[in-house]
Amino acid sequence: MICHEHNRRRWVARASAAASAAVLMIAIPLADTAAAHGSAIGPASRNYGCWKRWGSDFQNPEMKTKDPMCWQAWQADTNAMWNWNGLYREGVAGNHQAALPDGQLCSGGHTSSGRYNAMDVPGKWEATAVSNSFTFKNHDQAKHGADYYRIYVTKQGYDATTQALRWSDLELVAQTGKIAPGVGEPSTDPALNGVTVSIPVNAPGRTGRHVVFMIWQASHLDQSFYSCSDVIFPGG
Repeated sequence: MICHEHNRRRWVARASAAASAAVLMIAIPLADTAAAHGSAIGPASRNYGCWKRWGSDFQNPEMKTKDPMCWQAWQADTNAMWNWNGLYREGVAGNHQAALPDGQLCSGGHTSSGRYNAMDVPGKWEATAVSNSFTFKNHDQAKHGADYYRIYVTKQGYDATTQALRWSDLELVAQTGKIAPGVGEPSTDPALNGVTVSIPVNAPGRTGRHVVFMIWQASHLDQSFYSCSDVIFPGG
């Protein structure tokens, strides 16, 4: 009886350890997300939008037809969506054009060993309707502050559904100065536990579908954050 009881206890201990490990594995993506940094939330970046719409239902096959660009992104790298707020590079030292070749702007130049490469794929990403004067919002989750933000909008004639983004497709439409860490509007959304920085943007002469490209040079080491947000201007 003693031997049987010893074996039973050892089996229970192993099962408990395995269950704990499984719970830990499930929690890892959420832990990574909470420890990351930030992204554009209005209009939403491709990575944030995909996480916001499908993070709680990312295995739903309906995504393939309802939101095909997010579907291909989730299939390419699930961790890119869980880490929607970690699309950045280190060591750019302000030379963004050299760090991000044409066709790789939305992925931060294939940063994080290519984790975000699906962001570069042209197509009919879910787009936000905006006017030609709108407010761009970036969520600084870790309260890094900024040396500057630069907001670009694609030029009229660019086709976001068929063309990967190039520097020559962009026009700089807004730029900030230095923003101190912690400056911004707090959010009641538990996933957005930092501050949101709002930047007025004016992009005249555009109609239809376009891409808004952001450079956020964080005031934290040498970390440069990037995002692509899909928008639709009136007309076109």
